[in-house]
Amino acid sequence: MKDTLERRVQALIASRPFDRDARAERDALLAEVARWQVDHVGPFGKLARARDARFDRGPDGWPALPTDVFRHARVSAHDPSEDRITFRTSGTTSGARGEHHLQHVLTYCMAAETMAEHALFRGDKRALVILAPPMIDAPDSSLSFMLEAFEARFGIATTWAWTDGMIDVERARDALHGARSSVAVLGTSFALVHFLDTTLGERFPLPPGSLVMQTGGFKGRSREIDARTLRRMLAETFGVPEHFVVSEYGMTELSSQLYGDGVVNARLAGDGVERLMVPPWVRVTACDPDTLRPVRDGEIGVLRIDDLANLDACCSIQTADLGRVEGERVILLGRAPGATPRGCSLAIEEAIGATR
Repeated sequence: MKDTLERRVQALIASRPFDRDARAERDALLAEVARWQVDHVGPFGKLARARDARFDRGPDGWPALPTDVFRHARVSAHDPSEDRITFRTSGTTSGARGEHHLQHVLTYCMAAETMAEHALFRGDKRALVILAPPMIDAPDSSLSFMLEAFEARFGIATTWAWTDGMIDVERARDALHGARSSVAVLGTSFALVHFLDTTLGERFPLPPGSLVMQTGGFKGRSREIDARTLRRMLAETFGVPEHFVVSEYGMTELSSQLYGDGVVNARLAGDGVERLMVPPWVRVTACDPDTLRPVRDGEIGVLRIDDLANLDACCSIQTADLGRVEGERVILLGRAPGATPRGCSLAIEEAIGATR
């Protein structure tokens, strides 16, 4: 059964249905995958049975598994002996590290590369300057794994600006000043801010067609910059249009990513707010923090993400990130303030069997 589902998910990703409405096909397949995972993923099965899940309705027919569950229990549809790779969260926020176990990496790579091709590279290979560690330095980092896949698929030449466990500013500076073809600068928001702070206003005008991909927040670091301000600073530093500074949203517990639509639309929204594109094999729903029921389109809620590529773990993930969903675009508003939202806390207890 899993092999059949895997082939169907891969076929949907490979069809690249960016120019057609694939929602009906996506939703039907999500229901099938979720129904199968209830019987094979322990915590998800506990939660679904506690909530009397139904798979003949929309995203409120069955519950989503909160990301915190990945810190307390194994969320996997296969035996540990079949793990091909395990990604781990940083543990910066809570101390405990969540784990995402993959049996098959092909679906993960297909999802990551297909969306990056659409949102960033658009058929062109580039020189890559990466402000993040390679897999040899971070073997359980999903970001490093993804960036190495980008190197193989989209890179002409790659500079990993990372030495002895930290960003190598001089190596990045040399690669940027020496660029003769279009460049993709890829890194976390914190790494990019560190680069800006260290280079003290120096400019690195890049060849036409260059872009910047920033991902992740600051996770409690002392130096934080408003998203719009950071986008403007990066555009000025690297000599690229502001809409070529593209945000990537992903997490260890997922297998797909969302990207800002600046490169695709060749413009920023008139209000200056970056909107993230949802892949055709992913569904994003804003939910009430207490009930986890969907809110109306355009209202703020905590984001639930249903990801067909997450076949090895759980396809329905409840985050604590706030956002607004506008059709197949998402406006990300950051983490929900304070404690874990009440609805997520209850779901965590049900998923790990802690309820009385």
